[in-house]
Amino acid sequence: MRQSHMLIPTLKENPADAEIKSHQFLVRAGYIRQIASGIYSFLPIGRRVLSKVESIVREEMEKIGAHEMAMPALEPSELWKETGRWTTFGSELMRINDRHQREFALGATHEEVITSIVRNEVKSYKQLPITVFQIQNKFRDEARPRFGLLRGREFLMKDAYSFNESYESLDETYQKMFDAYSNVFRRCGLNFRAVIADSGAMGGKDTHEFMVLSEVGEDVIAYSDTSRYAANIEMAPVAAEYKKTNESPLTMKKTETPDKKTMKDVADYLGHELREGLKSIMFQVDDQFVMAVTRGDHEVNDVKLKNLYNADIVELASEEDTKRLLGTGFGSLGPVDVPEEVEVVADHAVEALTNASCGANEEGYHYTNATPGEDFQVHQYADLRFIQEGDPSPDGQGVIKFARGIEVGHVFKLGEFYSERMNATFLNDQGKAKTMIMGSYGIGVSRTLAAIVEQYHDERGITWPAKIAPYQVHLLSMNPKKEDQKELADDLYETLLEAGIEVLYDDRKERAGVKFADSDLFGIPLRITVGKRAAEGMVEVKDRATGEQSDVESSGITEYVNDWYKGK
Repeated sequence: MRQSHMLIPTLKENPADAEIKSHQFLVRAGYIRQIASGIYSFLPIGRRVLSKVESIVREEMEKIGAHEMAMPALEPSELWKETGRWTTFGSELMRINDRHQREFALGATHEEVITSIVRNEVKSYKQLPITVFQIQNKFRDEARPRFGLLRGREFLMKDAYSFNESYESLDETYQKMFDAYSNVFRRCGLNFRAVIADSGAMGGKDTHEFMVLSEVGEDVIAYSDTSRYAANIEMAPVAAEYKKTNESPLTMKKTETPDKKTMKDVADYLGHELREGLKSIMFQVDDQFVMAVTRGDHEVNDVKLKNLYNADIVELASEEDTKRLLGTGFGSLGPVDVPEEVEVVADHAVEALTNASCGANEEGYHYTNATPGEDFQVHQYADLRFIQEGDPSPDGQGVIKFARGIEVGHVFKLGEFYSERMNATFLNDQGKAKTMIMGSYGIGVSRTLAAIVEQYHDERGITWPAKIAPYQVHLLSMNPKKEDQKELADDLYETLLEAGIEVLYDDRKERAGVKFADSDLFGIPLRITVGKRAAEGMVEVKDRATGEQSDVESSGITEYVNDWYKGK
């Protein structure tokens, strides 16, 4: 493609709102342009890269027997209400009304739509298993769109859905999809980890996230320093053992703690370590009020609390409800003399404490020498805290370390979460009606593109992996006004195209410095420069990633390019 005929507007400076490298370089290099907050257009060169990622996804999906289809982006609310997600999905679901005031959602995901189709069309076990996928724009009303393509309100996603007759069959499909996802991200050249994750509003239980390691990632990965164990920090179980001391319980005393609101403030004032205090937080878990108690140096994990109660919604109780139930605000809460309508649950570490401090449920006061089982009762103990660096790895090998990651894929074993609610059944080999067993699988295609840039760039621009780059070769004519340079560049352009090599030909009448700067921004793996030695039939070839340069005879350029790309 001749660059002089393409829409590739480049910028010298970073956009003011671009905080991370992928956002900066994709805008500066003319790959994307923002239309509204969190909404982007892909310009021609950006669309080419997106297509490369899509092609890899399609190939891997087809290898495992998944078939592509297309579903509408406009989804009737009736389907979402069948599963209850019209309420539980939350404010991220974009909702609209048509002229007849019928409610719709712009597709954030398509579990309800595909389940409605399959329940109407699949009646027998002989038609199972089925796996279908689509690549389609999705919509979510992000409260704070940021980081360019990493957190947008409209984004390109590959979503797939499987329907099986048994959990054993689902396990097989899940593993195939897991392996296919691993292949996709390897082929994209990404350094990633598959981590144990929470299913959130998707439903189901078993699930893994595929995380691209990056300092700009919004998710924290807990991983073992000696094994392959990895999990989202929200899901990593704590394997630490807590031993109760030989200390005898003392008489609990109420102590004034004026203006001491934080755990550290209270610990410093009372003269003890943070780990010797109790942190109490009030939650509303569906319709139940729950006080979650951890050690002072630990943090309550609301995902674990949600899973403990098998709840749909877990949120902090309002200060109004907290004062109504306990008579005080957040800074003085504690598990002593809690009313019956509040259930007290505690992390396992709390059970090992003796003579701890805790809020007295009275403004400006705390108890000292509070011992569980003696001075307050706990409804149940559970793993309720976030894992910490240095904790034992849950698989028994090594200790936990943290890394940041960008989520690019997610696979779920949904089980009967949707099919039971939507009455998606089939007749088994004995003629009995059985509920279909489902899986759901997603790849953020546009997000993957941004994640690649986060791992492949330098100070001058993008350094695309060979299989993802928009073109294989960037051909530069340094001075199109000189006939020998123009003629050789034109001949090379035609020769490379005839050989099936993808070429972006910079035939613009621009200064050499502008062309080199734009070429570095674009990040095309090989740059061929036709310059002063054109009359000799010699060109300069440069490897964008390594900076290595070679003088090559133009007559052998096709062979050179093909050899370079072998094994890439």
